[in-house]
Amino acid sequence: MSTKVIVSYDGTGSDRDALSFGRLLSGAGASLELAYVRHAHESESSREQLAESEARALLAAGAQEIGDAGLPTHVVLSGSTPAGLRDLAVDLEADMIVFGSEYRTARGHIDPQPSARRLLDGGPIALGLAPSGFHDANGYAVRAIGAIGEDGDPCVLETAEVLAARLGGEVAPRATKDVDLLVVGSKPGAVTGRVTISAAAEYLIELARCPVVVLPRGVALEF
Repeated sequence: MSTKVIVSYDGTGSDRDALSFGRLLSGAGASLELAYVRHAHESESSREQLAESEARALLAAGAQEIGDAGLPTHVVLSGSTPAGLRDLAVDLEADMIVFGSEYRTARGHIDPQPSARRLLDGGPIALGLAPSGFHDANGYAVRAIGAIGEDGDPCVLETAEVLAARLGGEVAPRATKDVDLLVVGSKPGAVTGRVTISAAAEYLIELARCPVVVLPRGVALEF
């Protein structure tokens, strides 16, 4: 079964970056679905229908941008974006949620948006983090993949090797700033199946100039 990836999408530039990262992962064999979180139910039925229609139209535009009008899409009603996406991921048995970076992040850098940061602290699913401006990286090639597991977690290297094989790259002997994709594992002592990164890993993500995949403890992605 292919890895199921949910892309958080609201039509902003940062979420277009997430969409482009999702497209890259689909090239590795992942199946994509798009999700948008609405935060309130409108009291008037006409306004509720309009809000729902606008949300679905936004997701349809995202599917068109990625070149797959039949892509599954989901409008989620939740007061919290991370909670809504987490619950959707659990319901769909998804493997990863992909986010763009925070608004006004310097181009080519990663600064996880608040929803992503919430899920980086105990979330039950792998996260994909796209650099700012990634949607302009046409024809992005993955030649070198870095793997960072602080205690030699085999799931980190296993995921990096699968991605390298799928994308025609190779695992770099050292995870340096020159890699094209970075796989980061959760810290030692984290609950199995949960994402919790160390301060050192967080710093490396800040230094990254490429898309990043963050894995829950003890979980490998097969793609």
